[in-house]
Amino acid sequence: MNDTIPHKSIETKKLSKDENPLLNLLFNVVIPAIILIKLGKKDYLGPIWGLVAALSFPVIYGVYDGIYRKKFNFISALGFFSILLTGGIGLLKINKDWIPIKEASVPALIGIVVLASLFFKSDFVKKLLFQEKIFEVENISQQIEAQNKQESFNKLFKQITLIFAASFFLSSVLNYALAKWIIVSETGTEAFTEELGKMTALSYPVIVLPSMIIMFFALWWLIHGLKKLTGWELKHILKGLEEAENNK
Repeated sequence: MNDTIPHKSIETKKLSKDENPLLNLLFNVVIPAIILIKLGKKDYLGPIWGLVAALSFPVIYGVYDGIYRKKFNFISALGFFSILLTGGIGLLKINKDWIPIKEASVPALIGIVVLASLFFKSDFVKKLLFQEKIFEVENISQQIEAQNKQESFNKLFKQITLIFAASFFLSSVLNYALAKWIIVSETGTEAFTEELGKMTALSYPVIVLPSMIIMFFALWWLIHGLKKLTGWELKHILKGLEEAENNK
């Protein structure tokens, strides 16, 4: 087996700015949940203005993130649209039964798009996970080509795509169950606003964490597959590990 490690390219590409996970959590979960639960009561902002104030934070963050990172993200755009739908249902006082359907439809749609990428030979998942800031992309690609394992390499990403899609379908089921369980009051009421806050607060541990576990499994599966295909140790696959080891 050829396990020669190609020399690193001198040329470096300018990477897009990373998203701040703390800001994401604060603007999309923590602040909206606090506003809906505490300030959505009649003594404060009231159910309608409380909903408007709470939804404004994810909207502001979505616009800010898009401008700051200057990169269109389909998933983020869909999330932004989801927030507008939630606001529309609440402000227009549409039947509460549409909330669980809306909550389930967004991750389900993403899962369908991820699956569809297999049939349209899209590099959606590869671009999302196989990034230069995580992996030695250039070296790995050269090694895969040198060993004529491109077909196995593509098969690995098909497996990752299925795992990735599964995380969104799981999120869809959990979203529906959580919304159905919590949202029992009619839209436009103080109780509905408070329930929406509780649902937002619980969405992170109940929905995001299980989905993240599956995504981390997908990343582990990718690393495991790359080690097998290249015959390399982990330090030659992940960005910066070899350099860090040499500097010890």
